[in-house]
Amino acid sequence: MLIGEYTHPIDPKKRLSLPSKFRKELGTKVVVTRGLDNCLFIYPINEWNKISEKLGELPIGQADTRGFNRFILSGAVEVAIDSLGRILLPPFLREFASLKNKVVLAGVQTRIEIWDEKKWSQYKKKIEKQAENMAEKLGEIGVL
Repeated sequence: MLIGEYTHPIDPKKRLSLPSKFRKELGTKVVVTRGLDNCLFIYPINEWNKISEKLGELPIGQADTRGFNRFILSGAVEVAIDSLGRILLPPFLREFASLKNKVVLAGVQTRIEIWDEKKWSQYKKKIEKQAENMAEKLGEIGVL
């Protein structure tokens, strides 16, 4: 399971070092794609295959389905993890998530999210204020 929060710099060659705790579960290649809330998602290949398969089963007759598939799938790139545990982030993905220097890598069970450090701080403050309400809603549907 991918959990935890780590702050790392993007080096001058636009590479990002993945935390060693994450590397164990990722293998030698990952898929990086546009995420929600203006972050990037990193998926291990096996998780990516599950998601892309589910997306491929959605009806193409619905505009929302087509749009979301385009958003996620056209923005996806398979990236090798080098021997030092680094990945190269393509320019269009760095631009999408406004990644400059320091980023936060957040483990979210089956994926890692990459956030601009300042955006993550703002988002986290907002979510922390809403945690009790979210927990109550999850309790109503039997999750908590």
